Amino acid sequence: MKNVGPIIDAFWRAAVYCLHPRVIALSFLPLVIMVVAALGLGYLFWNDAVDAMRAQLDSWTWLNLIYSGLQFIGLGGLRAVMAPAMLLFLSIPFIVMACLLMVAFFMTPAMVALVGERRFAQLQRKKGASLFASVLWSLGSALAALVAMLLSMPLWLLPPLVLVLPPLIWGWLTYRVMAFDCLADHASSEERKQLMRQSRVHLLIMGLFTGYLGALPSVLWASGAMFIAMAPVLVPLAIWIYTLVFAFSSLWFAHYCLALLDKTRSAAGQAQAMPAFEIEAQPAAAGTAGPGAVPPGAPPSAPSP
Repeated sequence: MKNVGPIIDAFWRAAVYCLHPRVIALSFLPLVIMVVAALGLGYLFWNDAVDAMRAQLDSWTWLNLIYSGLQFIGLGGLRAVMAPAMLLFLSIPFIVMACLLMVAFFMTPAMVALVGERRFAQLQRKKGASLFASVLWSLGSALAALVAMLLSMPLWLLPPLVLVLPPLIWGWLTYRVMAFDCLADHASSEERKQLMRQSRVHLLIMGLFTGYLGALPSVLWASGAMFIAMAPVLVPLAIWIYTLVFAFSSLWFAHYCLALLDKTRSAAGQAQAMPAFEIEAQPAAAGTAGPGAVPPGAPPSAPSP
């Protein structure tokens, strides 16, 4: 891949900005909202959801055969945690998307403003997208990603695909949401569409990298029975990790997109200034002609005797 310098430059700048007190403080707002929502929904619906999941699992004949085999080898206790573990597994896509949207709504505008103030104070804000357009774009992208998640879930049972499909979908969603929000305030509508089209490959690679970073909390989900027992502690921890990952991604996209916008405008300004310079240079070049030169439109002089 060519010209990865801007991506790497934006990456280390985003990593440094993550230590900024404003970023650390803002990361707790989506965390608090998500934890309160998760614990509230769990308190109201967890037992009923586990009972429904257990009834569904018990209706599968092939799974009962697996239960019998586990009982035979002394692992019959896994049957008790199968329903809550499956329920938590199915909730991962919803938690990831909710964290991404929370960061996009509550953190990304502040992150873009921070980067703009510190690096691109002279960059004009053309406000090419309204808040309503940004929300609509994010919700539409999240809905498309959710449909892709639900359709691809049966393939997650295959070991290679479970390492590819979820990060791929999360990466695509991250690229769509973050790139749009980072350019919404500073770029015009035409500039935003042009940059997102021309830099689609780079933006998608950044999104995929972020998607794999977002898979790190899956280590907590995969801890099995221990996670079920410590869910009140580990669920908020996993949500906070998701929040930090997406906060970093918003800074990464902000540095890359604003730098690309600034470079594009500078190149366009130089291209517009070049013809004017050439027009001004032509009269000067004509004035430097030799003493025998005849000005345009003047009658020829009589020959000297």
